[in-house]
Amino acid sequence: MQLLQITSTLTVFCGLLVLTRAYDLVRDYSGITFFDEWDFFGSWDNLTLGDVYWLDESDAFSQGLAYINSAGNAVIKVDNTHSIQSPQKRNSVRITTKDSYAVGSLWIFDLVHVPFGCSVWPAVWTLGGPTWPEGGEIDVLEAINLMPSNQMALHTTSGCFHNYTPPNQLGATLVTDCSTAAGCTVGELQPNSYGSGFAAMGGGVFAAQFDVAGIFIWFWSRANIPSSITQSNSSSSIDISQWGPPSASYLAADQCDITEFFTPQQLIIDITLCGNWAGLPEVYFPACGDKGPTGICYNDNVVGDGSNYDDAYFEIPYIRAYTTGGVVPTPTAAPFDIISKVDISTYPGYGSVTIPLSAVTALDTGLHPSPMFYPGNGASGRYQVDFGLMIWWVLSIGAIIFIRLA
Repeated sequence: MQLLQITSTLTVFCGLLVLTRAYDLVRDYSGITFFDEWDFFGSWDNLTLGDVYWLDESDAFSQGLAYINSAGNAVIKVDNTHSIQSPQKRNSVRITTKDSYAVGSLWIFDLVHVPFGCSVWPAVWTLGGPTWPEGGEIDVLEAINLMPSNQMALHTTSGCFHNYTPPNQLGATLVTDCSTAAGCTVGELQPNSYGSGFAAMGGGVFAAQFDVAGIFIWFWSRANIPSSITQSNSSSSIDISQWGPPSASYLAADQCDITEFFTPQQLIIDITLCGNWAGLPEVYFPACGDKGPTGICYNDNVVGDGSNYDDAYFEIPYIRAYTTGGVVPTPTAAPFDIISKVDISTYPGYGSVTIPLSAVTALDTGLHPSPMFYPGNGASGRYQVDFGLMIWWVLSIGAIIFIRLA
């Protein structure tokens, strides 16, 4: 009887250990069905005043700005083949998950390539609720222009702070008040988390833990991805106990009650151009002032044939969302020495102030998507030709020619 009780106790104890370590998969975004559970924005960038028009689903696929490539990876990109005249905007993509994920969630983003270059402003982030920033925002990946590394941030209403930097946080805390326009920001000090360095290393993986104890963000270059991730698949649970120290560690104990400032979050991926961060003169000019004759973000980048946006694309093998019904461990792994630490102190943009959403009052004066079928460069996978629309265009052009010749 005593042996039976001991065995039963050990079984329960082991079960609790599993419960505290594992997250269960609830959504896998990958392969040919990657885009099925996302909504496309379908409007100009009235949020950060970027010089883009985020296409709706139909136009994004038909213009080759969203597709599945031959490797089975999802691609989201900026138009790099159309010529743009001032004051037109350039077409791009912003997508939002149909699902919302509550506290107790975990997200893993496997990225082969992320957009970069002068004027380019990509982001992988989450948003809670329709009224910003009342539901909170988590910026997992966000950078601009030629920044050498990623910047992470939280955006909240007044009262949430990142005053205390945990000893195991690998990144550098830049702004402590999460209600400022820039949010409470942390700069990544590990190399190859963004830009050409990220691409040269075959990309990497970002992960974010959204927990009552805090919000934690990790980055691993391709060669350093933990085995629990590389050995996982589209149906398995995930164990985070051996992930090591996070790049950003926003502890709830550091004067930010997660359940007070964050509602269930939707995942968002977007690419904008210039706008109220990448296009700020004090940020853009020191990094990219020699890009063109005017030294102005829009004039020297967005206007023209678009060939300078060949690197402005995401390539995504998968994104996975997990949840747990139990308590999971707060990251406590000791920090390690970063070889070739990124020097972010002299580069413009980190911790910069951006215009809050409530201040946006600009009007739509930009280019709207062309109804013409346009497959883009190397587009494959999910797009369809609207033959009726093509016939309408052919007949219209023919009628114009006939009238002029008559």
